[in-house]
Amino acid sequence: MTFPVSVVDLLSQRACQRPDHEIYTFLGGDGEVETAHLTLGELDRAARAIGALLQRSGGRGERALLLFPPGVEFIAAFFGCLYGGAVAVPAYPPRAARTQPRLRSIAADARPRVVLTLSTIAARAEALIAQIPELGQAVWLATDDLPLDLAAEWTQPGLGPDDLAFLQYTSGSTATPKGVMVSHGNLLDNEEMIRLAFGQSAESVVVGWLPLYHDMGLIGNVIQPLYAGARCILMSPIAFLQRPRRWLAAISRYRGTTSGGPNFAYDLAVRRIREEDRQGLDLSSWQVAFRSKSVV
Repeated sequence: MTFPVSVVDLLSQRACQRPDHEIYTFLGGDGEVETAHLTLGELDRAARAIGALLQRSGGRGERALLLFPPGVEFIAAFFGCLYGGAVAVPAYPPRAARTQPRLRSIAADARPRVVLTLSTIAARAEALIAQIPELGQAVWLATDDLPLDLAAEWTQPGLGPDDLAFLQYTSGSTATPKGVMVSHGNLLDNEEMIRLAFGQSAESVVVGWLPLYHDMGLIGNVIQPLYAGARCILMSPIAFLQRPRRWLAAISRYRGTTSGGPNFAYDLAVRRIREEDRQGLDLSSWQVAFRSKSVV
């Protein structure tokens, strides 16, 4: 594989080499049952279809807000943004009134021209705009009912290392969310440093529950497996928080080699996993247990 100059090149090359490689498996519901899968070929086709939709809708060069719950739909939309030449703005759809100030702050700062989301969320666009008027000028596009034949209309955006890939916002838990501009070159350099530091390879299996809109979840659990040619097993943060054993059970079941989270995750696992719940867990495959002080 020639060294890619953009994340679009990276996925395109991986999909050409190993189209049938199942890169993402999502454990939905209770975080214990496989509910969705994506091969490299499927991801590439979905990204081309979403990219073509963005190009058709005037989204190239614009900022696209991603409003998705945890799942493979978010992953396809993120790469679809990059394929369309748009700038992705990962966020979490509002679930309660307390989440709306953060989303409104992000929308006011990023000024997205496009909102990518699920059809069920798009159906509530009018109500959301009433609460977050900064989204009123955006074009709302649902990706879950998009015909994949649209992929044939996609045109290569010709991106380079200096082109902006996405805006990463902090949580806003202690201050107004602040955005960081991340270029394709920044992202690829970061992924190479992670690969070297963690010793990642095509044999690695990443297991994660971190929010996909957060940098550790997106860069470490989604893009790094693609960069290394590895495999990734994902579940929602809620599934982990409700029952921390699910995290360790997934590592045991899928022979995970790389997984981690903030300090509180390890503390929670120690406190909430009882002695009898540890029976049957085999964590001998876990080679890299990364951590951070907090999810910001």
